[in-house]
Amino acid sequence: MYPEHLVAPMRQDLTLAGFEELKNAEEVANFMSQQKGTALVVVNSVCGCAAGAARPGVKLALSQSDKKPEKLVTVFAGVDQEATAKTREFLLPYPPSSPSIALFKNGELVHFVERHHIEGRSAQMIAQHLQQVFEEYC
Repeated sequence: MYPEHLVAPMRQDLTLAGFEELKNAEEVANFMSQQKGTALVVVNSVCGCAAGAARPGVKLALSQSDKKPEKLVTVFAGVDQEATAKTREFLLPYPPSSPSIALFKNGELVHFVERHHIEGRSAQMIAQHLQQVFEEYC
């Protein structure tokens, strides 16, 4: 587990962009059981690809898209372990991946961006991909 003072700026990177943090399994279960419409779920991470591509790409996509998910939530892998484990139950059959980006529609996983789709790509590439996903599902 990472110290809170280390991850606080990484949390704020998404919360200041409008994401709600889910910090335990109960919050995740409640959110998913009541999920209507579209929801973007970001599994945040301390790694470089989260800082350089995932978080900036998500924020860029949201700022440039006409169509957007109705809800924005995040869990933090390596920090909020219970919430992350519960979230990953909803991401099956995909293996654990952080960072990762999931789009749900009416509680159903409709699109998933795994870490290996984030690594080595720019924030702009992530944003363009997500904009296409938002256009299709939102």
